[in-house]
Amino acid sequence: MRLLLIEDEKELAEALSAALSKQGVVIDHAMLLADACELTRQNTYDAILLDRRLPDGEGLTFIPKLRRAGVDTPIIVMTARNEPKERIEGLNGGADDYLGKPFLVDELMARLRAVLRRPPNVVEEKIAVGKMIIDPLNMNVMIGSALLELPRRELLVLIALAKRKDKTVLRSALETAVYNYEEEIQSNALDAHISRLRKRLSESSAGVTVHNIRGVGYLLKEE
Repeated sequence: MRLLLIEDEKELAEALSAALSKQGVVIDHAMLLADACELTRQNTYDAILLDRRLPDGEGLTFIPKLRRAGVDTPIIVMTARNEPKERIEGLNGGADDYLGKPFLVDELMARLRAVLRRPPNVVEEKIAVGKMIIDPLNMNVMIGSALLELPRRELLVLIALAKRKDKTVLRSALETAVYNYEEEIQSNALDAHISRLRKRLSESSAGVTVHNIRGVGYLLKEE
């Protein structure tokens, strides 16, 4: 899951990004609406977390701009402005959900799953490949009744490959699925993740293999 966090409180944004990363979420962070507009032009997000009080304007003004641009990404407004009148204002302003600060990360994750289950945004359906059932929304992989435990980035690589089974996934697309735009990516980092993933898939008899398409990317095939 890749999210855009629009929040100007740096400490809160860093803490929230760290907590969500442990849940397998890739976070891009913007402190200004102007930066958020540019990021939505460059990237596709599963959901957007939006604060209201931002240095360059009211966060709710961002929603109609996105909709006019044809972006239907679910938006959760999260703000200290949590009086009933303000919640109604936010929902009427186009927000898919409204979450008052402070909040628990578990509640935020539950609300994210809820908005992603609503049509037409069902983007994280379970994937059956080889002997595995991959659940991108809940970030787990089952082989029969056994849970296959994978480090977060290896799991994100596997999900990206499984969504395009039997098709080559470009290196750049895999890096986008695994890293946020602020992270410095070492030249061999992706290859290291895939090497370890291959070993785990083989040891667990997952019924799939990852093939290197030299100079292009990687491909997941069932055995």
